[in-house]
Amino acid sequence: MATNEDNLKAIISHAKEYGFVFQSSEIYDGLSAVYDYGQMGAELKKNIKDYWWSAMVQMHENIVGIDAAIFMHPTTWKASGHVDAFNDPLIDNKDSKKRYRADVLIEEHVEKIRQKIEKEVEKGTKRFGDAFDEEQFRATNPNVLRNQSKIDEINLRFKVAMDEEDLAAVKQLIEELEIACPVSGSKNWTDVKQFNLMFSTEMGSVADAASTIYLRPETAQGIFVNYLNVQKTGRMKIPFGIAQIGKAFRNEIVARQFIFRMREFEQMEMQFFVRPGEEMKWYEYWKTERVKWHRSLGIDEKYYRFHDHVKLAHYANAACDIEFDFPMGFKELEGIHSRTDFDLKQHEQYSGKKLQYFDPELNESYVPYVVETSVGLDRTFLAILSASYTEEKLDDGSERTVLSLPAFLAPVKAAVMPLTRKDGLPEKAREIMEVLKFDFNCQYDEKDSPGKRYRRQDAIGTPYCIMVDHQTLEDNTVTIRDRDTMQQERVSIDQLEGILQAKVSFRKALTA
Repeated sequence: MATNEDNLKAIISHAKEYGFVFQSSEIYDGLSAVYDYGQMGAELKKNIKDYWWSAMVQMHENIVGIDAAIFMHPTTWKASGHVDAFNDPLIDNKDSKKRYRADVLIEEHVEKIRQKIEKEVEKGTKRFGDAFDEEQFRATNPNVLRNQSKIDEINLRFKVAMDEEDLAAVKQLIEELEIACPVSGSKNWTDVKQFNLMFSTEMGSVADAASTIYLRPETAQGIFVNYLNVQKTGRMKIPFGIAQIGKAFRNEIVARQFIFRMREFEQMEMQFFVRPGEEMKWYEYWKTERVKWHRSLGIDEKYYRFHDHVKLAHYANAACDIEFDFPMGFKELEGIHSRTDFDLKQHEQYSGKKLQYFDPELNESYVPYVVETSVGLDRTFLAILSASYTEEKLDDGSERTVLSLPAFLAPVKAAVMPLTRKDGLPEKAREIMEVLKFDFNCQYDEKDSPGKRYRRQDAIGTPYCIMVDHQTLEDNTVTIRDRDTMQQERVSIDQLEGILQAKVSFRKALTA
């Protein structure tokens, strides 16, 4: 039976073989935790961005988008707290010489205990069948309660230690839990130290302290410093949102697990500005909306779960993650945070400029509160890729590898294929390509047997293949093959645009 690690290796191999993701600078032996998106990956990534933008901006009259610069005035990061507080607690294993994030080691230990609870629930489901009351079982089963108590105690101790910046207590917790290094199996740990994740560089010709700037570690601050510009020029009324898709950079010391944690990555963020006191209502609203968006991708609900933060960031009064069951287990996919008025008040203080909104309904000015939704584009890419990757055994005994990507996100929407390279079939196929290419990203494919071509298109996730054969020349019909069912249907060429539009446009997903 394939392990999660085997599954991840298969996905990484497939991603490279079919042009989705390459190791950056591979001819120079690569650059750690930096990746390039190939021809298929670039298309899939663009489609994810477009779908998020459509759902967030196009579907909401009170949300607009911006594209802020990566470089910002260095005082921005002092005001936001990143200069002083953007740290990860790191710990080294003395025997393996490997470095780990202390919080991740503890989270992974907690997850192992949580898995014991899930196994108990699974056993209960099998034992009691339809009569099984999961909620009552979780509230009364002694094994579940004992393990949940362990989890609660660990989380509380970790939260207190981090809130009090007591790194010695974090190390003590790791030692008491007997957490071992995954590489060496040793429990010989160094002290825990904080490490700032921001990349710094020099701007201008003089290398002095005044010219030090940072590559942004998040995209949100570009929205905050522009919120009044957007509000005034767009005549926006609270509540309103500002969305942005952009690159961010973090000097991750412990960067692994393919594109899950990278040093250069992309975020899809929306900051929603609300009246003070109404932030929790909108926080709950956006939790619901964002889960709906993820479910609209058609991925099984079992892959998702909510996780409330144990330790809140310095700017938040509520925070949770939508976690996804990656090949490495459940990990953060999207964060939803109630950021209060922290950021805007900090920028007011450091800039000396008023960042207040005049509310005509209340006839008063105030600094708005903010609810943030922030989803990793690269993580969404990996989630979709890993949930879609399937190795199937067919009825005839043969096998195929298929990416069952959501049709509206697939890099190639349709492959147009002449049955043979003669008798005028390529010319007819080219005519179809010329019509479809304006609305759909299509691929022309005439090499190898039809079976091999179908397998090739399955592997890159193409939802539909259009076969042009000798009958096409007689009655202007083609065969259209569905990737998932492998069923073939004879349709008129005149119907192709309508069929594809109905199956691969965003509309159906956005209105689901």
